[in-house]
Amino acid sequence: MTAPGAAVGCSAKISDPTSAAACGLWQCQHSYQECRLEQFIAFLQKNPYHLMLFGAAVLSGGMLIWPLFGRMFRTGKEVSAVEVVQLINRRDAVVIDVRDASEYATGHITNARNIPEAQLAERLKELDRFKTRPIVVSCGSGGRSARAGALLQKQGFTEVFTLRGGIGAWQQASMPLEK
Repeated sequence: MTAPGAAVGCSAKISDPTSAAACGLWQCQHSYQECRLEQFIAFLQKNPYHLMLFGAAVLSGGMLIWPLFGRMFRTGKEVSAVEVVQLINRRDAVVIDVRDASEYATGHITNARNIPEAQLAERLKELDRFKTRPIVVSCGSGGRSARAGALLQKQGFTEVFTLRGGIGAWQQASMPLEK
């Protein structure tokens, strides 16, 4: 705790006030950035709410940036619902739905093949004849399709695409579902 009227900031003391003029504290011998950092740390320690607010700001910022980094490290290419329709119509793409059978029954892309993610490794032989055609992998929200797409690429499928946002994005784009 500092005495009333004392400067809050750097802990180091000097006798020459002209060298400390940059940070505004007569007692400081550190660089301007070091003084500001010490002042910021003192501010956070002053009240627990300051620290909680700073932590919440860092956490929310990280949550905003996380999807950007996640996309950079994905191996497959994500496509929108409109791009999926173009792949199906122009290049005769095969659509694989990796949701469970109960989810698939609630609605799926027309002519999609249902191979649940858990069974994909065992049922790869069914897809061997499609290695040269584009493959679009879909799921509920996009997470399972990214993992399934990575598995297909490891097995030698050259053109693997995942539906960005999954069936939810497909429905949001007002695309038809087959039941």
